[in-house]
Amino acid sequence: MSVTSRYREAWEGFWREAPGEQGAVLWDAEPMLTAGAHLALFEPHLVDHGLPMVDLGCGNGTQTRFLADRFPHVIGADLSAAALDHARRADPAGQATYRLLDAAETGEAKTLHAELGDANVYMRGVLHQADPDDRQPLADGLAALVGERGRAFLVELSESAKPVLLGLAQNPAGPPPKLAPIFRHGIAPGEVADDAVPLYLHAAGLTVLESGELPLTTTEYRPDGTRIELPSKWLVVGRTV
Repeated sequence: MSVTSRYREAWEGFWREAPGEQGAVLWDAEPMLTAGAHLALFEPHLVDHGLPMVDLGCGNGTQTRFLADRFPHVIGADLSAAALDHARRADPAGQATYRLLDAAETGEAKTLHAELGDANVYMRGVLHQADPDDRQPLADGLAALVGERGRAFLVELSESAKPVLLGLAQNPAGPPPKLAPIFRHGIAPGEVADDAVPLYLHAAGLTVLESGELPLTTTEYRPDGTRIELPSKWLVVGRTV
């Protein structure tokens, strides 16, 4: 199953409109506050640090470039060609490679696995805004990339993030500037129940090795100057014998 055309077009429209500079998108926070914090939780679980690292749902590649400084072979993968255009422009030295990938199409994930072999995967905030029919196929695609020896680190917004986002969107003064495009393009964050995420992963043949909670740092601020952070949950998963 492939992602719906509506979903793909929503992201194409979003990324075509998005400014090019780092930090202009809501979730495009500094890597030391995002992927850097996540690696401290992820790396102890890696079976092989030298496996390719796939940044699945890489967007404009901010976290991909950070990962490319720390792993020998990093691939930024996204279903939006416009997002990958941003990523490549921001990476003129080619620290990472970039790949158009519909991870909910298991055949595409298997093709990439055939090229790379088992991979470690970093996936931040992808499952929670996928259309319902695409969530299990997405988990299946993740499992195909991980193979037998890879590990995956997922960060997903908690259920409790949705009322926070809706409260910001319904502010009488209007939503924060970086939140408005998300809703305008029909992207619906925070739609997955907390207890559903492990079920999708288990059905894909993956075992949750560790999990926890960690605020998801954004690039947006409240009127009082405090940075907006959203409740999120993280999981490390892989196959176990």
